[in-house]
Amino acid sequence: MAVQQNKVSKSRRNNRRAHDSLVAANPNECSSCGELKRPHHVCPSCGNYGEKEIVAMNDEIDEDAA
Repeated sequence: MAVQQNKVSKSRRNNRRAHDSLVAANPNECSSCGELKRPHHVCPSCGNYGEKEIVAMNDEIDEDAA
């Protein structure tokens, strides 16, 4: 079992943990609907990616027509 030789100071311990913090999300505005979305992902509210419609959303599909 590992046993430390000397006490690790608060400064050295905290310097080691300096890169462990979480970074905030970086949302972009959707060009078609204006909602916030993740960069380089399909918009969850309208289903567009850039200027193209990639996913047909549920409210746009007419279920009685089938």
